[in-house]
Amino acid sequence: MSTMIKGRARLLGDDINTDLHCSSKYLPGKNTDYIAKVAFEQLAPGYASRFQPGDILVAGRNFGHNSSREQAAHVLKIMGAGALVALSFGRQFFRNAVNNGLPVVECAIDGIEDGDEVVIDLAAGTLAVPARGIERRFPPLAPQMQALLAEGGLIPFLRKYPDWSVRGEQ
Repeated sequence: MSTMIKGRARLLGDDINTDLHCSSKYLPGKNTDYIAKVAFEQLAPGYASRFQPGDILVAGRNFGHNSSREQAAHVLKIMGAGALVALSFGRQFFRNAVNNGLPVVECAIDGIEDGDEVVIDLAAGTLAVPARGIERRFPPLAPQMQALLAEGGLIPFLRKYPDWSVRGEQ
């Protein structure tokens, strides 16, 4: 995975728990491909159908709070999310996203509009919306998390480095 990510912003609001995009009414019994087609339907009808591969989900406070449901991150991966940007994330969701190979960025989102092109540099810890002159800094992810993302998530990382070494370092 490149440390540079570009995509269109797809906005959501504050306090979006995992039931709002990976509703328990679909689990068990429906596969995650189906759930990805109806994600966020209760919150923003048609959101999943407007979301295109490479788009960047942009949300407010507490995105993904109150659940450890890993399917929530997996559904966003199936939808093709290029990255997730929010003012804050539920901690379990944050880690599930990284484990599933989804870049997560915590920073201010004010001024970002739906459809804006967002440019993220994970290594430098910057987010920009060139058309609006927005430039934000965020703390870069720990090198270990960046290594997981570079390999596509925890499982691909462990398949490549079964001894847990980062990029072959001992």
